[in-house]
Amino acid sequence: MKLKRITFSILLSSLLFACVPARKYEEMKERRMACEEQNNALKERTRELDEQLTEVQSKFEDFERRLKGLQADTTVQGKSLRTLTKNYDKLNETYDLLLEKNRDLLAGNAADNKRLFGSLQEAESELQKQRDALQRLEADLNAKEERLSILNGDLEEREAKVKELQSILNEKDSVVNALRMKVQDALLGFENDGLKIETKNGKVYVSLDESLLYKSGSYVIDPKGVDVLKKLAKVLEQNQDINVLVEGHTDNVPLKGSGPIADNWDLSVKRATSVVKIIVENSKVNPTRLTAAGRGEYVPVAPNTTKEGRTENRRTEIILTPKLDELLEILGN
Repeated sequence: MKLKRITFSILLSSLLFACVPARKYEEMKERRMACEEQNNALKERTRELDEQLTEVQSKFEDFERRLKGLQADTTVQGKSLRTLTKNYDKLNETYDLLLEKNRDLLAGNAADNKRLFGSLQEAESELQKQRDALQRLEADLNAKEERLSILNGDLEEREAKVKELQSILNEKDSVVNALRMKVQDALLGFENDGLKIETKNGKVYVSLDESLLYKSGSYVIDPKGVDVLKKLAKVLEQNQDINVLVEGHTDNVPLKGSGPIADNWDLSVKRATSVVKIIVENSKVNPTRLTAAGRGEYVPVAPNTTKEGRTENRRTEIILTPKLDELLEILGN
């Protein structure tokens, strides 16, 4: 095929030489050579652009792989990348069309070659813009990765603290349950005689009916009540990490009489104080662990409209709470 083209070229040159003056032939030859040089330059430029396009595509694929590893907060950046990808694909299509036109124009149309060269320059400029946009995206993604790393570190630290808190709470629950068993064992035989022991909100509640401790309207503890409190005091003496709150409660029937007791509130305070004194006088419990409080008629556990309800409300509650210093220290950090 190449030999045929050479032969044809020789024949054509002979005919042209025979048909046109030598000067005209030279002008045509020079224009043909100039066109070939321009075409060769375009081919070289096309090759360079192909290499640049390959480099850009390689970087783009690398960005896509890194983008897949980001978490949900990179959604906006992902959307930007998809937009850039779409534009990039359109640019590739335009570039392919330009290359196809370039092949068609290699025959030597100077005007078309000039327009093609301008289009290639525009394509190169657009490719540079895409590279700049990809570089900005890479910087944003790197910043996101750094923030995600910091957040993951904070999350791990918080999870460790939660586990530590849960461990302490489990330990406190075990302490509360063990304390309840000790109290039940110490006060065995009184639970059917006006004594109730239960666990609520991580505390042990020892509730004593009025009949177990006092006579009606009195805050002087009966011998039977003193016996109960002495046994409870021994348990508290052996468990130093327990705080004790003694609450006195009454019904809503107004108190009748005179003297140091003016109303139900006074009576509830006096009764709580009497319990605290019995515990301190009959054990080595540190008084700083004890608190006496009168609640009067304002925290009933049953309606005061019936005799049974009022009887249930006339009670003294001893609330045992494990110290939470360790837990509070962790929460404060």
